[in-house]
Amino acid sequence: MERIIIDTDPGVDDAHAIMMASAFPNVKIEALTVVAGNVGLDRTVANTCTILDVLGEDAPVFAGCSSAFVPGIEDAAHVHGIDGLGDVGLTPSTRVVEEEHASAALVRLAHESPGELTLVAIGPLTNLAVALKLDPDLPAFFKRLVIMGGAVDALGNTSNLTAEFNIFADPEAAHILFSGWPEFTLVSWEATLAHGIPLEVFNQWQAIDSKRARFFSEISEKTVEFITGVMGRSEIYGADGLAMAVALE
Repeated sequence: MERIIIDTDPGVDDAHAIMMASAFPNVKIEALTVVAGNVGLDRTVANTCTILDVLGEDAPVFAGCSSAFVPGIEDAAHVHGIDGLGDVGLTPSTRVVEEEHASAALVRLAHESPGELTLVAIGPLTNLAVALKLDPDLPAFFKRLVIMGGAVDALGNTSNLTAEFNIFADPEAAHILFSGWPEFTLVSWEATLAHGIPLEVFNQWQAIDSKRARFFSEISEKTVEFITGVMGRSEIYGADGLAMAVALE
């Protein structure tokens, strides 16, 4: 059994990644720690709860940092929708969020199961950086860390052009983490562009008649329009899904 914690900022591709983890055999989602990023923290927390409702998952949700170390950098609502999940009018979740801060939960959960948990970070790295400041020995307690982030060849996806969103959203947090976590797997934006999903395959997924497929199709529409219309691409890209695939396989 692979036990994972997902640090996330849903976000459509975050939803894809969480759905992938839920469907993957012999994987248990132990917890989701949530950070501001694609949209504000109130929305990313609400979206996490909605996704878990669709999946029937009972993993605890921990709200974390509501801003970067240096606030004021752009969000990604123009890609994911104002609500972060495609602006399709989803029914709000009534799920109860844990009172413990996400960064404190990361430290506690790692110490409760030393060497057993894989941490998959698919949002800005603020929660992880705070957790590392709380416990500089934290890396020794995780089995593995997989991060979606970075533009290793300076081919980014932000207004900065050379920067990838998750790192650009909180570069100070990224610096803290990269300086203090001895070993991790980084799935970059360029790796994402190198592993696009053909539109015909993506459309086949959306055509499946199930609750999950209908949810997947609804929330993806705005992002697909951005990729095909604004980016001018004929493939669909799922940065967070790719990082999750690396973690699971």
